[in-house]
Amino acid sequence: MDLESMNNFKTMKKNKRVVVGLSGGVDSSVAAFLLKEQGYEVIGMFMKNWHDESVTISNECPWMEDSTDAMLVAEKLGIPFQAIDLSEAYRERIVDYMFSEYEAGRTPNPDILCNREIKFDIFLKAAQKLKADFVATGHYCQKDELEVDGQTVYRLLAGADPNKDQSYFICQLDQEQLAKALFPIGHLQKSEVRKIAKEQDLITADKKDSQGLCFIGKVRLPDFLQQQLQPKKGAIVVVPEDLPIYDSKRIPAGFTAEELDLETLDNLCLPIKYTADQGKKIGEHNGAHYFTVGQRKGLQVGGTGKPLFVIATDTKENVIYTGLGEDHPGLNRDGLFVPRKDIHWIRNDLKLKVGETARYQSRIRYRQPLTWATLIMKEKGLYILFDHAQRGVASGQFVAWYDGGESIGSGVIF
Repeated sequence: MDLESMNNFKTMKKNKRVVVGLSGGVDSSVAAFLLKEQGYEVIGMFMKNWHDESVTISNECPWMEDSTDAMLVAEKLGIPFQAIDLSEAYRERIVDYMFSEYEAGRTPNPDILCNREIKFDIFLKAAQKLKADFVATGHYCQKDELEVDGQTVYRLLAGADPNKDQSYFICQLDQEQLAKALFPIGHLQKSEVRKIAKEQDLITADKKDSQGLCFIGKVRLPDFLQQQLQPKKGAIVVVPEDLPIYDSKRIPAGFTAEELDLETLDNLCLPIKYTADQGKKIGEHNGAHYFTVGQRKGLQVGGTGKPLFVIATDTKENVIYTGLGEDHPGLNRDGLFVPRKDIHWIRNDLKLKVGETARYQSRIRYRQPLTWATLIMKEKGLYILFDHAQRGVASGQFVAWYDGGESIGSGVIF
């Protein structure tokens, strides 16, 4: 871009106001710097969403230090700064959701909900009260737009850095939220972000990336859950590999999506409901609600030869079901199901109608390599059949599907 074009570009944005969610980390710091360089009117805002450090691992995410760093970055950049306390909304929308999901034996993803419910809802509304045109974050993802039938459609794209792509974490955003969102560092590599921060002498340049839960940090999850979910002794049951039910959990060779009836799809995609008499007790746990499918650590059962993995939990009967080895058929699944109410399309123009199928790449967790899958839309919801079996598919997780580098939609796994 030549100098004249750059000046015109800045002039276009001179009257556009952006509120940046300054977290006290390097990514949001550089996002604020880049927006200011581009000619936006930038305001920095720190979100305080958590007060209780009793379960936070020391020095992982001390909010007071983060708030101070965010303020110092704003001061360095010469932009207005304010803090906003969203702890009540965070507890209601995120923390209470986590407790209820774990109590029901499901595995929540609070970071995805935090983005949908806090950063791009509560925070967005607070920014709009400041007459902001956009909100910006330090997410490693990108956005562009195209025209479909005369309407502007916003696309959510993967970040340029494959090791930091965070499009999965914002897979629940809708068109209205994307219209107001900016992701200034999405086109950069992490190393480039740190280089910019050092060149601008930002205090966050060498700061470690935050770990753990959105706005809380790295926590001792059992300690965190014990605030509301009390320990309760129960059985650990090991399930053999040769249960007859596993035979119905295999995708028929040479199938086409249209050939699979609803009963077959349910057998392939719905989780197995185990009973204690299908295996044998090999130990005890302190609460089924503290464990998730695919988990290996924390079982404290020795002498099994192969590693022991959680393949299912029953919080009503307080039983954990386990399997021996990574190849145990209870650990790997060929498909999953998303109820109709839990399906979310970022691209509404690509929404599947009942009876339609599509081929997309998918993932069920952050940084997981994308894998090809067939999506089958039925009256009661969406069935997703993987080309290769996926390990540790847990109810309550989010599955997201992609067309190349574009996030098309997502849903909560049943």
